[in-house]
Parts: sequence; C-alpha cells; structure tokens
Amino acid sequence: MAEFFQKRGKRHDDDMLGSAVNFLLANARLVLGVGGAAVLGIATLAVKRLIDRAASSQDEDDAKADATSLEDSWKELSLLKAPPRPQPRPSLAAPSQPVLLPVPSLFAPEGPAGADPQSSPQLASPGLLCLTFQEKLLAFERDHVSIPVSHVALAKQLAGDIALELQAYLRSKFSELPFGVLVPGGPLYDGLQAGAADDVRLLVPLVLEPGLWSLVPGMDTVARDPRCWAVRRTQLEFCPRGSSPWDRFLVGGYLSSRVLLELFRKVLAASINWPVIGSLLGCLIWPSVASEELLLEVQHERLELTVAVLLAITGASAEDRLLVAWPLEGPAGNLWLQDLYPAEAARLRALDGCEVGTRRRLLLLLCRVCRGHPALRQLSRGHLTQVVLRLGEEEVDWAEEALGERFLQAVELLIGSLERASLPCHFNPGVNLFASLCQEEIDNLGYVLYLGLQAPEGLL
Repeated sequence: MAEFFQKRGKRHDDDMLGSAVNFLLANARLVLGVGGAAVLGIATLAVKRLIDRAASSQDEDDAKADATSLEDSWKELSLLKAPPRPQPRPSLAAPSQPVLLPVPSLFAPEGPAGADPQSSPQLASPGLLCLTFQEKLLAFERDHVSIPVSHVALAKQLAGDIALELQAYLRSKFSELPFGVLVPGGPLYDGLQAGAADDVRLLVPLVLEPGLWSLVPGMDTVARDPRCWAVRRTQLEFCPRGSSPWDRFLVGGYLSSRVLLELFRKVLAASINWPVIGSLLGCLIWPSVASEELLLEVQHERLELTVAVLLAITGASAEDRLLVAWPLEGPAGNLWLQDLYPAEAARLRALDGCEVGTRRRLLLLLCRVCRGHPALRQLSRGHLTQVVLRLGEEEVDWAEEALGERFLQAVELLIGSLERASLPCHFNPGVNLFASLCQEEIDNLGYVLYLGLQAPEGLL
C-alpha cells in the first residue's frame, strides 16, 4: 500500500511539474515566439529529466534510456533552424518607450556561488532594448562612423602644411622639373571617410608638355593590364630626347613610374628633414619605410594621420583620366595605374543628388565595418565603393528608412561576387577587382560575410 501511495504521489508531482512546464511554454510563445519557445521547451525538458534522475532511483537500463533521451533533446536543440533574417522597419523620429523583455539568457554566465537570484544584474536592471537592425545600424553609425569636426579640421590643416613644405622643397631641389601645385584631397575632403580622420591623399602633379606625350591603353602593351596606361614619348624626330625635362625618366621610350617612385622614395626617406618640419608644425612626421607606397606618418597629440603621396599625370594628354605612379609588379612595373577615386566620388554625389545621401552613408558603414573586423580588412574602399555604385544605379528605395535593407543587400552582393571570384569595375568591366585575392582569401571572406548575413548584428 505504501508503495502504491508513493507511486501515486510521484505521478501527482509529475503532473504538477508537467502542468507548470506547459504553462511556461504557453506564455513563452507569446513573449519569445515559436522559435524561442522551442529552445526554452527543450532546455526545460532537459532540466526536468535531470531533476527526475536526482530525485528517484532507477535501474541501469532506465538510466541509459533517460540519458539517451536527454542527448536526443540537446541534439534537437542544436538542429533548430536559425531564425529568419530580421526585416528592418522604419525608425521613428521620436520613438516611443521600447518594449523590455526581462527574460534571462539560457547561456548567460553564472554568477558567484550563493548569490541571490533577485539581485542578479540581469533581473534587477532593465532588460536589453529590443531594437531592429535598422536602429542598431543607426546607433553604430552615430558611435563609430561619425568623425569629430575638430579632428577633420586639424587633419586638413596638417595635410595642407605638409603639402606646402613638400612643394617648397621640390621647387628648390628640382627646379627644372615642372611640378604642379600639390593638392591634398581624398575621402576626408569629400565626406567619405569613416571612423577617424587618419587618411589623406596628396597629389604631386607632373605637368607634361602637350604634343610630346601620348597615352597607350595597358591592354595594348606587353603587360596586357586593363587597369594601367603607358605614357609614351612622341615627336622624337622634331623634339629629340632631352627636349623635355621628363626625358631623364624614360625607359624604352616610355615615362617610367617605377623610376620616379624610386626617386621620390629617396627624397622622402633621406633628403627632407622631417623632424625639423614636424617641430614647426607641432607634430611628429616620418616616412613609412616598410610600405612600397609613398607614405608619411604624422602623429599629433590629438590624432594620427597617414599622408599618401601620389605622383600623378595631369595635363591635356591625360584626357580627364588620373594616372598615378603605383608599385606594380612584373611587366606593368613601368606603367601608370588609373586612379578611379575621383570618378567614384563624383558618381556617388550624382546618384545621391538632393536626397539624404543614403548611398554615401552605406559606403561609410561598410568601410567602418570591414576596417574594424580583422577577417574583412582585405575588402578595401575600392571594393566596397564598386558594390555601392552597382546598388546605387538600381531604382529602389534609397530613403533613410531603407538603410538597413540596403546594407544587407550589399552584403549579399559581396557574397555573390566572392562565389564567382569576380567583382567587375563599374567604370571598366574588363577589370576584376578580386583578381589579386587568392582562393583561400576569397573563401575566408565569403564565409565571414555569410555568417554575418545570418546574424547581421554580429558585424557591427
């Protein structure tokens, strides 16, 4: 009889616990949705079975069966499908009080032993804000993309002063070479710099004599490189070699970017007294000897700045193209790389027009995300600009409320391009901007972006 009442009491307890579980799950569906309730249900079932095992003695066969059932429960938990990608909703100008969910995480770290559950920070303080991805993206933009106006002004001032000092040195040291006016510029000057005012382009124009030089497409040279152009010396029968001051930099009848780069690298690294100039400007300046590019590192008490010195071809022969000396490898070593940044910036401005500048803001967000993610830093501004331009040409909603959706669309476009290992240039489809990446790099980038597409908040 005692055994009968013991079993009956156990069944009563099981019924009570089962009713509690059902009540918990019924309310969980209202708060967490179906997916969240499923996770909580499996976890609750697992805890219930652990309590049953601790409260009653079972024979060896029953224990094995219970352990197998518990393992199956956690397998079901691991096989649950990830929730669908959240759809951004329009952010309100004056948002109402957000809904708070004081539901503790199943995977929250344990507190100290003996701590009162009621005093737990997760329960005592308000729960996390239930923000949409659009709202999180705008918060990320505010906290990590915007640059203080004072930093922008200081960076421009330092870059302008360095340009004047370098201009004065070139005119005194190379008075026979017709350099144009050195002009600092780049994304910082066009409102396309994200996160920090730490990057400036300084163009050093080479003024070529009209009629003595012509441009040859890179595909028509032995390099067969569509990104580049050769600068050929012409009219040698009327103006023999030596008539132009730039003839001293000829290699095989072409103006060599490699020879000019070597000259300027020596000038920046050994000839100019940067410590004295830096003391006059209130900062430290030193050339970057580790990079093949011509870079000047500037350290001020309020910011750090990198000035990229770019030797550029200008004049009537350039035909609105900007050609820069760049450290290229192989047969293209003496060619000039076509710099597409001015055309990209102009096209972005034209596409945004009188709108709120959503395309520009999308580019800034992508640049900041990739720059802050160690696995995505190989995606340069050039790559991301091309993605934004391709999306920007489409007749879709580019209002501020659609910024989150456009961000996810850009990630999808990047993943598709990485799958094909091809990102055609917007201005020259024959140029594949992913050509310099190896297969392993492409696979790594695609994998990280794919995970980010499933949980986009993880990219921020």
